[in-house]
Amino acid sequence: MSARDEILARVRRAKGPRGVVAVPREYRAAGTRGPGDPELFAERLRDYRARVRVVDPDEVAETVAAALRDRGARRIVTAPGIPPGWVEGFEVVASTVDVDVLDRVDAVVTACHVAVAETGTIVLDHDAADQGPRALTLVPDHHLVVVRADQVVAGVPDAVAALAGVRTQTWVSGPSATSDIELERVEGVHGPRTLEVVITRAGV
Repeated sequence: MSARDEILARVRRAKGPRGVVAVPREYRAAGTRGPGDPELFAERLRDYRARVRVVDPDEVAETVAAALRDRGARRIVTAPGIPPGWVEGFEVVASTVDVDVLDRVDAVVTACHVAVAETGTIVLDHDAADQGPRALTLVPDHHLVVVRADQVVAGVPDAVAALAGVRTQTWVSGPSATSDIELERVEGVHGPRTLEVVITRAGV
């Protein structure tokens, strides 16, 4: 017996009988936790220091305009599929991936594909017209997202199921932040410093 075989034999003896160990696989699955709770979603967003406004569907345009004005925004960029009425009265820059242009706008306005109540996460589909290319939401300092109540799901498994076939995604949980340096939280290092979310109520 070689030294290698002897070592492996000792390891096998030390490990004992080679019985099959049952591994519990009671993972959460899509649909097991019911519908998403928009109120919990809003609470989680606030935990992340996001700004949250909950409104009726017919109040979206005036709420988006008010949120932009409150931040002093004048020059904005939007995903190409955003209704023009949401940003009426502002200087709107055409959707672009030009970083120099995006760095000079005051805010970006998009919709989303799905939102996760449990984690306060918003997921963008960058092939969708109302969400636009990825650079659009990574460069401007202020990102305003409109989320419908029916887009809010309970947990991550539900979001993954809703994202089937979506090729280019960004998962957003609060404003961009890092604590890499001396565990001090710094916002806006690699994305928007301010995340603002307008949630529309269901059944109105």
